[in-house]
Order: sequence, then C-alpha cells, then structure tokens
Amino acid sequence: MKKHIKILSFAALLCAAGSQSFAQAKKNGWVNLFDGKDLAGWHGFNKTGPVKNWEVENGALVCLGAVKGTDTGGDIVTDKEYDNFELTWEWKIDKGSNSGVLYHVVEDPKYDAAYLTGPEYQIIDDIGWVPDKLEDWQKTGADYAMHVANGNKKIMPVGQWNTSKIIFNKGHVEHWLNGKKIVEFTAWDADWQKRKAEGKWKDHPEYGMAKTGHIALQDHGHKAYYRNIKIKEL
Repeated sequence: MKKHIKILSFAALLCAAGSQSFAQAKKNGWVNLFDGKDLAGWHGFNKTGPVKNWEVENGALVCLGAVKGTDTGGDIVTDKEYDNFELTWEWKIDKGSNSGVLYHVVEDPKYDAAYLTGPEYQIIDDIGWVPDKLEDWQKTGADYAMHVANGNKKIMPVGQWNTSKIIFNKGHVEHWLNGKKIVEFTAWDADWQKRKAEGKWKDHPEYGMAKTGHIALQDHGHKAYYRNIKIKEL
C-alpha cells in the first residue's frame, strides 16, 4: 500500500510540474509561427491566394526555390506585424543555397521583394556559393549588407540543422547562431546611418526605417528548410 501511495505521489508531482511548465511557457509569451503542418499565418509577399512555392515536408517549412535566377516574387511573410520581439528558428540549406529571415517588412506594390524594406539575417552556403566569392557582409548570420558576423560564428555543415535567433528591442539588435551571439548593433544610430548611406542601401531610402512590420522568409531561387519558428513580443 505504501509503495502504491509513493507511485501516486510521484505521478502527482510530475503532473504539477507539467502544469507549471505549461503555465510558465504561456506567461513567457512564446507563440509558434509554424505548426509543422501547413502555412497558416503566412502569405506570399504582396500576394493573396494559396502559396505555391513553399510547402511542408516532414514537419519543416520548405522553400522550393521556384524563382530561379532571381530574388523577387517568392518571399512569404507573416500575416501579423511585429515591432519589438525575440524570434527563434531552426534551419538548414542545400549545397549552393541562399535564403534569409527578415523583419519589419513593409508590403506595398512598389516593393518587389521583402529585403527592400526589411533587415535580413542572411542564410547562405558560405563555402559552396557560386559563381562569386562572398564578401563577409553576404555570409550567413550577417545583418545583410550592414553588419558582419564575429568570430563566435560556428555553422553546421550543409544539410544539417542550425538554430538561430534575432532580438529586436527598441533598436537594440542581436543575431545568434547555434547558441552564440554573432552580431550586435543599434538600429538608426549614427553608425547605422553611415553604413546605410555608403553601402548597398544608399539608393533605397525605405530600407530598415520601419519600426514595425512582417517577418519574412526569403525565396532566392534555392531550397531552404525552416522549423520550430517561434516569436515572443517584447
């Protein structure tokens, strides 16, 4: 009888712990942006109707790379817009692939692609990209064309899963890769403005200026795989 009571007590403790974990997770405010089953909560950038160039494979949201030879026309964005947030996800790519995760994306017919307004956490095959050699600002983990990844960067081989994170909190920005912080900067400060004025975005005044917008996944004409996409508003 005593043994039976101990078993019941242990089970009760496990149940209580599980309830506390669920309550804590809810309190922490994390929301799944992808349920592993369909594209609910996402739509084509500047588009309506079914998304045809992304699909779900084995619980992952997969870019089919339909926009061959270009970087426009295939991006998908969240239905909801966000300002301050912590975003985490897992990803992998094929050899020679290129993609990215963007935020504060503005939808408007005058923009051909999400990257024209939204800063991008670059995802690319640093080693196998062809035909050109990549600059550091083009490599995985960089704040694309603005801030390069530091020496903490450790990327998994092509075909293996990586874990990434973006934190945006009132202009303070961090990029994380596989548990290490690899980029940190302040949006809209003097250094940021200088980088924008002298680099790729000098002829794109709208780039990076929105303080709220959609989260986007980029179709750059290559296959890319995403899963466990979660966000917490700050």
